Amino acid sequence: MLKSFASICLMFLGSFALMAADQPTADSPAPGKQVAQELAVKIEGQEPEKLGYWLYLPTDYKADGESKPLLLFLHGAGERGTDLNQVKKHGPPKLVPAKELPFIVVSPQCSPGVWWNASEKLEALTQLLNTVEKEYNVDPTRIYCTGLSMGGFGTWSLVAKHPHKFAAALPICGGGDPMQAAALTSTPLWVFHGDKDGAVPLKRSEEMVAAVKEAGGDVKLTIYPGVGHDSWTATYDNPEVFTWLLSHQLQQAD
Repeated sequence: MLKSFASICLMFLGSFALMAADQPTADSPAPGKQVAQELAVKIEGQEPEKLGYWLYLPTDYKADGESKPLLLFLHGAGERGTDLNQVKKHGPPKLVPAKELPFIVVSPQCSPGVWWNASEKLEALTQLLNTVEKEYNVDPTRIYCTGLSMGGFGTWSLVAKHPHKFAAALPICGGGDPMQAAALTSTPLWVFHGDKDGAVPLKRSEEMVAAVKEAGGDVKLTIYPGVGHDSWTATYDNPEVFTWLLSHQLQQAD
């Protein structure tokens, strides 16, 4: 009887360990590692919410050394939820640490049923950036933002909310509000979209690019012929994209 009970306990513990292994656990950040982190977000009039995110520190990162550029990545609608591993399906968090990027990469996860460009999520992202800037050796003149699909929409909105925060941005297969064009003129933008995108039509990027150009902004558009919604793989696989980001720096941090 006791042996049977012990066997059941061992089976239960083994199953629990397997389930736990599927979920990322908070770990201490270190150069060359991408680790799961969590931030308690407090928004007026709402219950505190935990924002999970991946944090990658470049291999040559030193707390007392040269400050490093920061890249904020916003995922698409399909990666929303509570399983942080979903965020690593695409973009920079998928590339690192196998591919060494020279940025501190911050990749948060949006909660289910909400978009990045919702006001409460823009506030959560603002709090996240402020927290990472305080805790790590970030160069405030070299903070960049990129996102795909829903994250592309979020990129347009976040840059418009903080027009002097980002040194440059890469919105991919997203869209925004052309009425915010004036707030986007101080940030260099490189926009990407496939001309066969059936999820987010190319015109959503084209109208934003046209509006920002008319307002006097620095913006360019790359259109992938014959490409559908996945215009992010080719973009993030192109090293020139990251070189372009790093070629831009704020004269003065916001």
